[in-house]
Amino acid sequence: MGDPVTPSGDQAKVLAIVGLSKEARLAAGRGVEAVGAGGSPHRLRDLLGARDATGLRAVVSFGIAGGLGPDLLPGDVVVASGILCDGERHATDAAVSAAITRRLGGLGKSPVMADLAGVDAAVLSVDAKHELRNRTGAAAVDMESHVAAAFARRHGLPFAAIRVVCDPAHRALPAFVATALKPNGDPDIRAVLAALARGQVGIGVLIRLARDSSAAFTSLNHCRALLGRGLGVPEASIGSG
Repeated sequence: MGDPVTPSGDQAKVLAIVGLSKEARLAAGRGVEAVGAGGSPHRLRDLLGARDATGLRAVVSFGIAGGLGPDLLPGDVVVASGILCDGERHATDAAVSAAITRRLGGLGKSPVMADLAGVDAAVLSVDAKHELRNRTGAAAVDMESHVAAAFARRHGLPFAAIRVVCDPAHRALPAFVATALKPNGDPDIRAVLAALARGQVGIGVLIRLARDSSAAFTSLNHCRALLGRGLGVPEASIGSG
């Protein structure tokens, strides 16, 4: 782990690490710098590898996730207690996570405090979700939190993760989803239309995906409004461990 970074005053920002451009636009604001790599952990590692921690006071993984817990529905919020990846667990900062959870007290349904699984490839089938749940006990899965946690640990920064369930554990995702993003995180409409034309996905599935996404982003918007400046990370969080 690197030495803790202690930037000064109002110039110190929270680095929000996201996958989608829509998540980046939502996360950005006072005291927040948002970065993402279009759902590619490999691009994200390269991007963060070229960035130092100057001017940062914390790192937050922010966005949507796939549900693994059987009771989680689209729109349910998970505040991570830790990130599980390749047999290792990286704990989040307890003080920061608690502060974020308090900020989210205004949600209609309380956030779940649980581990997230971090993966380098999308988990699409119900069987794959079930296997990952059994192996890790994680409540949800995403493709950025493990990379964000590694960056925070490397630079001695407090780390937290806020993820909203999009696709629930009992629902599979069509294969085209894994390649339906542009490098900047925008949806690749041509890829979606091509999958539709080839019969790889039906209109009914697309409607279901749109409904799940709408529920997830409605909840994520509510979270963002409640979190406020710095994504709810308290100024006194530097080096809280």
